[in-house]
Amino acid sequence: MSGRFTHIVLRSLDWLVGKISSRKAGPAHLHTGRRGEEDTYFYLRRLGYVIVARNFRTPRRRGEIDLIGWDKKILCFIEVKTRTSHAVKPAEAAVDHSKKRELSAVAREYLSHLPECPCRFDVVSVYYESSSQPVFELFRNAFAMS
Repeated sequence: MSGRFTHIVLRSLDWLVGKISSRKAGPAHLHTGRRGEEDTYFYLRRLGYVIVARNFRTPRRRGEIDLIGWDKKILCFIEVKTRTSHAVKPAEAAVDHSKKRELSAVAREYLSHLPECPCRFDVVSVYYESSSQPVFELFRNAFAMS
């Protein structure tokens, strides 16, 4: 119940900021991406993940990890890809070799501050097409650390 309430409060605050903000906060695709990450956060919580970090960056590496969380005893680095259509290519296809290498470098930096633990990379594709409700596809253990 509290997760649903938190979700409603966050949506309401986002709407309110959009109404009172005098300047545009960026391109539409960035808003869609932020919405996808937010909805994925709640989706993963419903699946039992315990999220410990959002939009993790490090000064030593390029890029960021969208979400970091525990799925039982496994630390998961989660990349979220959001699309409004299936028309071009699947969202998860955007996690190419270069992106995997970038995510691995940031993950290694995160892991350097923890005792050794099992970890994996998950990719979540989020689609906003015909309905306002997102459709999620979760790819557990999507790729290995490079």
